[in-house]
Amino acid sequence: MRSAEAALEESKRYFREEVAPKAQLIDQDPAMVAEAMRGLCERDLMALKRPAKFGGPEMSEPMFREYQEEIARTSGALAFLTTQHQSAVAMLSSCENQDLAAEYLPQMGDGGKLVGIGFSQLRRGGPPIMRAEPVDGGYRLEGHVPWITGGGLFPEFMIGAALPDGRSVFGIVPLEDREREIKVSPPMRLAAMESANTVSAEFSGFFLPKERVAYIRPPNWIKNNDQINVALQGHFALGCAQAGIDIVRQAGEKKGISFLTDAAAALEQELADCHVATAEAQKSVDEETTDERLRVRAWAIELAVRCAHAAIAASSGAANSLSHPAQRVYREALVYTVSAQTTAVMEATVRRLRR
Repeated sequence: MRSAEAALEESKRYFREEVAPKAQLIDQDPAMVAEAMRGLCERDLMALKRPAKFGGPEMSEPMFREYQEEIARTSGALAFLTTQHQSAVAMLSSCENQDLAAEYLPQMGDGGKLVGIGFSQLRRGGPPIMRAEPVDGGYRLEGHVPWITGGGLFPEFMIGAALPDGRSVFGIVPLEDREREIKVSPPMRLAAMESANTVSAEFSGFFLPKERVAYIRPPNWIKNNDQINVALQGHFALGCAQAGIDIVRQAGEKKGISFLTDAAAALEQELADCHVATAEAQKSVDEETTDERLRVRAWAIELAVRCAHAAIAASSGAANSLSHPAQRVYREALVYTVSAQTTAVMEATVRRLRR
């Protein structure tokens, strides 16, 4: 079994040598993002937090966050797509249904099993829009899943549905039309990361057998989980910030303009400071959201946007071309601003931006 350290180095090498030169095409073409994901599958890099007993490499949390930053630095679309599957790996790694874990996890590193996720609807207030009714042998699913990334790329996804008693059931279901039971929309038109094929789905009486259920979570689970992960979600934004800095530095070197290289150095120092603050805020990941975690998450978001904006300015009018990386990174910063956003994160972000 390959070590986690070796897997991280292999992923960095792949991003640098194979993905970075094609990042603009990956951003615009679903076939290209699928090809880039296949490269990760061929290198057995799609299940980095998988336990050793299922094939490893059981990457530690700090190491996995480093991986997240590197992939976000290289290609937002590839990061956005594959993090869905990596999240499903993490969920199955701790699930109560060990038979399901044993069926899926050994095949999730090399793409034998590809699984997305679809449970952001559980964050919404009011009556649940995706419901599960207990029936003999499992659950009947009814309702709407508004966001599922990987349509046509992932054959299945991990759905989250609200039970009548307030708990939530999570299980693996098909990501494809099933007569009248499942209707998947065409891919959405999005300003950023459109090539990752985000879709929605309608469920009407679909039967989820108990054998496909990963676990049942208590009421407010997703709210509590979001509170714990407030700072952790900032790593994609930090990777995006580094991508912007890379463009500013390259522009300075190409044009021979010292104020651009000086700006890149100053932004990189702030990025290093934000890294330190983020790591400090993550030391007690089992506690509820704190003001400090919200502060560093908002800082990471704002820094990503500023670095991306600096990349636009440093690239001049060329940044307005769809073939230029500056506008891509700027659009990616939009996504990282709102990914896994809670009301508290929104407030912290807006408060920082109103300074």
